Parts: sequence; structure tokens; C-alpha cells
Amino acid sequence: MNILIVGGAGYIGGAVTDLLMEMKHNLRIFDALLYEESYRKPVEFIFGDVRDIEKLKPHLEWSDVIIWLAALVGDGACAIDPEITKSINEAPLKWLCKNYDKRIIFMSSCSVYGAQNEILDEASPTEPLSVYAVTKLESENDLKNKNAIIFRLGTIFGVSDLFSRIRFDLVVNTLTLKAQRDGKITIFGGDQFRPLLHVKDAAKTVVDNVETAHIGIYNLHRQNVRMIDLAYQVRMHFPDLEIKTTEMKFQDSRNYRVNSEKAEKILNFRPTISIDQGIEEIKELLVSNRLKDLDNPRYTNQIFLSKFRTHACIVNKGGL
Repeated sequence: MNILIVGGAGYIGGAVTDLLMEMKHNLRIFDALLYEESYRKPVEFIFGDVRDIEKLKPHLEWSDVIIWLAALVGDGACAIDPEITKSINEAPLKWLCKNYDKRIIFMSSCSVYGAQNEILDEASPTEPLSVYAVTKLESENDLKNKNAIIFRLGTIFGVSDLFSRIRFDLVVNTLTLKAQRDGKITIFGGDQFRPLLHVKDAAKTVVDNVETAHIGIYNLHRQNVRMIDLAYQVRMHFPDLEIKTTEMKFQDSRNYRVNSEKAEKILNFRPTISIDQGIEEIKELLVSNRLKDLDNPRYTNQIFLSKFRTHACIVNKGGL
């Protein structure tokens, strides 16, 4: 099959590409390298912005399947400029739905559920609280009548591949970094839950469904974890870690748990990488000094994008 991975140079895309390279498919990566400085995998690469429809068109004609990973990601990053966020996260996907009738695999987010106390399945009400979540839900609606499978991902963690950047704006990765570097972490509130999933388990589920006929929306997570419990779990790997709790900030008040039984039953979804394994692989990178500049803004979406007062970089180079 001819598989086009739009946004394939990113955090999830790196792991997806590695798995697909082990198979006999023909791959193309279409990416603007917003956070990356180069693309070095032995895969056909197209440097492009998803808003450049004319550049994207010939690759749609070539492809049998599109894995659509292109997006500005994260509540804070997307709130910097909501209009640009929509122009990247919504408009190109909306155009794709009108002009592409083959298979689409799309990454959504469990953040579309907002703050709810129940355990949420795919039929639960959606209450998006951020620009990011609103754009994901809008794209889900655009894909309703397409040959599309949509994955609502829990909060991702872990190491993706050898080339893609580490993300230190994801809770497991962030707490591990602070535990190693600072010897202490601060938890705001602590009773709020998050559904967690290793990046490679997310990637494997994408690859497993390239050739299936499954469509519709599927939650993907391994474990629902309270933030204070996650902090204590991190301390199991850093025995001298100091944990401080403080009054919850408003932006940290989201609380949600999800159910992934639909994916387990229909897709045979079986995540295999534990939170402890994710903590250990991040810890190993840090302890062995394999990351030169831990404060590099590229590791954090919001900080990196905040450097550009008018988002000129995104306008000129595209945002994936």
C-alpha cells in the first residue's frame, strides 16, 4: 500500500514510521519540521505545510491511506493564537474530507470530554474546554461519513524513536524530568485523573489498523491515574524525591477518566508498555546525559510557540 503520513516527523509520527518501515508498504512523510531541525530517516520526505493544498494534492492521489497527525497540540500551545490553530487543525482536514475518499486514520484526543467525574466511553457527552479540544471535535464531526478511524488518545508519554524530539510538556515525562533534575515536584490539587498511554502503544494501534475496515471513534488509554498517585509512582524511581502539593490552579482542574473497552473488543487493543517503563526510559536518557539542553524550548510546545509574537514562524513554515 501507499501510505502518506501527514505530520510524520513528529512525536507520534516517529514511532508510527518506525513500525511501518518494518513492513512492505511504500511510505511518504509530509511535514513542515516545525519543531525538528532535520529529517534523516530513509523514507521519502516532502517538506510542506498542510495549508498548502496545491502541494499536498499530488500526494493524496498517490496514497491509498492517509495517517493524519498534523496539528498544533496542547491546550496552552493552541491558545496562543486560536485563529492560526484553527487554520492548521481544522481547515486542511475539512478540505481533505471533501476531496479524499480513501482511508483516513486520524488522531483525536480524550480532552474532547472536558471535565467529568464519570468513566467516559465513546458515547459519553463531549464538553471541550480548550481551543485544542474544540478543533479535534470539529474534525471528528467532519470525518463522520468517511472511511475513517478516529483515535481519542489519552495523555501520551515515553520515548518515541531515535530522531524525534522528546516532549517535556506531557505529565509523565515532565514529572520524570523534574524528579531527576530538581529532586522535587509540585502537584497542583492531586485528585484529578488523567488517562495515560505510551506513545509506542498509540503508534502500534495506528499501524495495526492501516489495513482493517474498522471505522468510527475509539478511546485509547492504558490506565487512569490520579496525579498524586502518579507523583508517588515517580518517587519509586527516585527514592529521595520531595513531593509538594499545593492548591489547584484553574488550568489544572480538568478531571476525566475513560473506558477503552470498545477498542479492546473490536480492535484487539492491548497496550503493553507500563508507566514505570516510560519513567525508566526517560530517566535513562537524563541520567546518561544524552540530552544536552534540557531547557531547549523545542521540548515544550507552548514555550516554543510563545517565542514567536505573531506566529510568523508557523505562518511561513507550517505547523505540524
